[in-house]
Amino acid sequence: MHILVMGAGVVGVTSAWFLRQAGHDVTVVDRQGRAGVETSYANGGQISVSHAEPWANPSAPLKVLKWLSQPDAPLLFRLRMDPSQWLWGLRFLTQCTSRRAAWNIRQMVNLGTYSRSRLQALRAELGLEYDQLEKGILHFYTSEKEFEAAREPTRIMQDLGCDRQIIDTDRALELEPALAPIRQRIAGATYTREDESGDARKFTQALAAKAEAAGVEFLYDTEVVGFESTRDRILGVGTIGPEGTHRTLRMDSYVLSMGSYSAHFARKLGFFLNIYPAKGYSITAPVKKEEAAFQVSLTDDEYKLVYSRLGNRLRVAGTAELNGYDRDLSLVRCNAIVRRAAEIMPDGAHWDQSEFWAGLRPATPSNVPYIGRSPVSNLYLNTGHGTLGWTHSCGSAAALADIVSGRKPELEFDFTGV
Repeated sequence: MHILVMGAGVVGVTSAWFLRQAGHDVTVVDRQGRAGVETSYANGGQISVSHAEPWANPSAPLKVLKWLSQPDAPLLFRLRMDPSQWLWGLRFLTQCTSRRAAWNIRQMVNLGTYSRSRLQALRAELGLEYDQLEKGILHFYTSEKEFEAAREPTRIMQDLGCDRQIIDTDRALELEPALAPIRQRIAGATYTREDESGDARKFTQALAAKAEAAGVEFLYDTEVVGFESTRDRILGVGTIGPEGTHRTLRMDSYVLSMGSYSAHFARKLGFFLNIYPAKGYSITAPVKKEEAAFQVSLTDDEYKLVYSRLGNRLRVAGTAELNGYDRDLSLVRCNAIVRRAAEIMPDGAHWDQSEFWAGLRPATPSNVPYIGRSPVSNLYLNTGHGTLGWTHSCGSAAALADIVSGRKPELEFDFTGV
């Protein structure tokens, strides 16, 4: 088939690659001038199977209520007269039971484990370089209550094959000596040796180059504006090109991988995706003292921040703000990340030189993405990955290529349209 992939972020580009490897002709369309420059541009950088505890869990409702009045809260609802936000929030509350949280952890661990293995195989096959480090991910806790709350999700992940180990403070400092400034405050930690880190933007752009060399066509600076369709089939996708020219792209099948905007285009086609933009923030700062800068990727669970070493840069990312499609930077939230990073590792980076960034992560209430068939017969979904698009990208794309090609994917997952 000839397939149009809408979106050239990490999920869209990996989709294009695996579809091409499955024997299909593939065209990718994106409104930006190159791949990976929106949500994939400056994310947390983790390949984190161990980061599988969903936002929606039994402790979440009380936390969210407490955080409503805190402008630098880890998860902040800025309540709006927006039916999509309220529908998302109500569905989020239904996912906060222990049973639903355990089910969603299973989905994310299964997808994450499979995806990590596909990434590793792809990297070996293509020789991709993207500041990757294979030193695992260390979750550290400066709150005894948060550490105790992590035990049950960790047990569930272990039962599912994720080798996330509970460790003490001494072992955490042995693995990452750069945590020494806060040694007395660390209540405990977990460590997942198989997890990784790297620059998602560099990966996406390197893979896009490989895909183009393999015959994938990329149409950049080209915006999707609408569809020609019948009740259950897309006949063409309307676009506006770099010089304002209108063009209708007619393919056999289509893949929707447009991040937070996927929900908007689904509505144009007559169906509903419960995806809402969760604005995430990151800072990137140059290393100051090598011995004080971390090598192991870190997760600060109390503050919901992740830390990744990207060559001579340190990336710290996190927080989620549900405030529609607004991409304005909140200096309050950016500076909160800087303060926490400087508190954890004061000499690790030139924190006063931090580059700020914000991007819209396509979040579902369960944190489980949409992968598979849509209600439109020739449209497939690979979207809604939230904070784990980089982690889940290769597995989602490989599974989607199987579904499009009429094969059963190799993992146990709640695919759409099955």
